[in-house]
Amino acid sequence: MPAAAPAAAAPSRRTRLIRKMNRARHHRRARAFPLALLIAACAVAPPVSARAQPAEASADAAKASVASEIRAGVSGKLKDFYGPRGYWPLWVEKDAIGPQADALLALIASVDVDGLDPRDYDPRGLQRLIEEADASPTPKALARADLALSKAFAALVADMRRPARGIGMRYLDPEVEPRDPDPSDLLRAAAVTPSLTDYIQTAGWMSSFYMRLRTARADYRARWGDLPGVTVPEGVKLRPGGSTPEIALLRHRLGLAQGAAYDQALAARVRAFQSDHGLSADGIAGGQTISALNRGPAYYDRQLALNMERARLLPGPWVRHVVVDAASARLWYYSKGALDGTMKVVAGAKESQTPMMAGMIRYATLNPYWNIPPDLVQSRVAPKILKGASLKGMHYEALADWSANPAPLAQSAVDWGSVAAGRSEVRVRQLPGGDNAMGRVKFMFPNDLGIYLHDTPSRDLFAKPARHFSNGCVRLENAQRLGRWFFGKQPVADGSTPEQHRPLPQPVPVYLTYLTAVPTAQGVQFLPDVYGRDGD
Repeated sequence: MPAAAPAAAAPSRRTRLIRKMNRARHHRRARAFPLALLIAACAVAPPVSARAQPAEASADAAKASVASEIRAGVSGKLKDFYGPRGYWPLWVEKDAIGPQADALLALIASVDVDGLDPRDYDPRGLQRLIEEADASPTPKALARADLALSKAFAALVADMRRPARGIGMRYLDPEVEPRDPDPSDLLRAAAVTPSLTDYIQTAGWMSSFYMRLRTARADYRARWGDLPGVTVPEGVKLRPGGSTPEIALLRHRLGLAQGAAYDQALAARVRAFQSDHGLSADGIAGGQTISALNRGPAYYDRQLALNMERARLLPGPWVRHVVVDAASARLWYYSKGALDGTMKVVAGAKESQTPMMAGMIRYATLNPYWNIPPDLVQSRVAPKILKGASLKGMHYEALADWSANPAPLAQSAVDWGSVAAGRSEVRVRQLPGGDNAMGRVKFMFPNDLGIYLHDTPSRDLFAKPARHFSNGCVRLENAQRLGRWFFGKQPVADGSTPEQHRPLPQPVPVYLTYLTAVPTAQGVQFLPDVYGRDGD
């Protein structure tokens, strides 16, 4: 008999990653992340480490040889990155390809969850070049691998950053307008991070909202996606202690052992499902819970995908910026790769929604007026005046027009009956003071909808779990804290003069978004679609 064949060697880590890559398929194309903010990310990232110590001189010499080979082989857009850095390699550690290459291969292997196809980044070719450099670490082999890894990395980052069409974000300023990023800017931003490996593993160019939703989507599929797709009869209310045929179906739907008892295990499973789907976690399967169960996991997977696309529009934490989520009525602010703070906000009501928009906060206004929207002048101000109230008593004033320096109008000069009936309009503003709806300060990103962030004297609304009460603007729980973050110190008004403008030291991007699926410590929570933007 022929001799038995020798046992095959266990596949390497990179080989296992390549096999995983070959199983993915989807792809997506649209526009890219703002180039100006990518450049800003480079500007705020920490500097590269100091020059190598004498003990590392030989490693520097090896890299210098690789740099010579990169100079000879680089072309196109990559030359714009490598040239200014003296053609120094990005992926070489001492005389070998570093662990950042493993991190890139692992990320490529998982990009199907991003709607991308791993094959677009030539993982087999990268694997081959890395193995050749591992086997024979000549300067030429290391340079070829370095260039290929940079090319794949830049393409992947650009594709991950490209938002889908139809998300509905309105861009107010060119600094935040999506555009195709230059590979050299993407690579430069990566090169100045403290750890390229960490930057790739965390996809530091993406918003933390996106990355947590990315993880949550995979976790949700594992937690709820593979359960039996049975339908639980609606119109019933199932509770602990019961024993009915519907309870048996509920147990089956939630993946529990066969039976008809609503025991502690079922109650705990119902509570977990309710918590993950934005429902009151009382352990009772009422109408809302059963309806959510019957929608099935595919419905919620689509919701996660939609919210990932919304989060894809947000910058990574290296860009100094503010995010306002109208769905959860919360604000976050970031800089230098980290979350600097968060606070509650009051967002627009269903009838006066806070729009999805992005712009640049350029200045603060101290002692602000409140320009009352015309519909509120019609529905609230005019009826009060017709009943005997006065503009002066309400700390309001009427104005001749909407210019920067309007002439005041006497109350008697306005036909308030016509205003109340909607036949005419008049500009009315509230004077600065303790009861002014804008509070002490508003932060302006100029737009024709009159949307901004502002202080408020109505503190009681922040105690409510659902905070959708404004006329579209964003009321801040702690405007003073945000002001200190913007300016580096608390901006102070010079006396009581109205409308004192203070330009920010540097304009700051602000993104008003709408996330109805939010990451939690346990995974993900689905929030009510208050504005009806998610569709069916």
